[in-house]
Amino acid sequence: MALAVLALAVLALAIVASYGVYRQAWPPERRPLATADLVAIGGPFSLIDHTGRAVTEKDFAGRLLLVYFGYTYCPDLCPTALTTMGQAIGLLGNDGAPVVPLFVTLDPARDTPEHLAMYVGYFHPRLVGLTGTAEQVAAAAQAYQIDFVRLPGKSGDDEDYLMDHTAIIYLMGRDGRFRAHFTLETPAADIAARIREYL
Repeated sequence: MALAVLALAVLALAIVASYGVYRQAWPPERRPLATADLVAIGGPFSLIDHTGRAVTEKDFAGRLLLVYFGYTYCPDLCPTALTTMGQAIGLLGNDGAPVVPLFVTLDPARDTPEHLAMYVGYFHPRLVGLTGTAEQVAAAAQAYQIDFVRLPGKSGDDEDYLMDHTAIIYLMGRDGRFRAHFTLETPAADIAARIREYL
């Protein structure tokens, strides 16, 4: 009996260890979030919105937030995520008024407030673009468990580069705490249905 229990314990440890290895190997947008990660998502931030106004998390107190980190030069993931977010809020109709969609850039060097102002309007009239110094952006990304790295572009030009980043949409509660996360494959209708649980 003792040997059977020991064997089961060893098997359980092997499964946990292998899960950790595979979890690190998955692309960021596919990587599941562990329970400890979920508890730690969110927190204070100090950024600049697309109108040039300094904002912190306190400016959104009492509102539900849909949060996505990306950059305006992103060729595919970011437009997909922002389109889905806009569609989800649209499906809520007037009930979606308490929901603020946030797009936090990971590329503050190119994504100035002026550039963000032109970009966010393509996706939803209430979408708020956020930027800041490199340090402010990095701190916000860390608070939301977002990994990102700059990659060189094909031309070799210093201004031609990509940002590889975690691609997850977060739903944050009125108290600023994590409520749910969605992948880019999550339909807008499913996101809207989950938001309704917290309206």
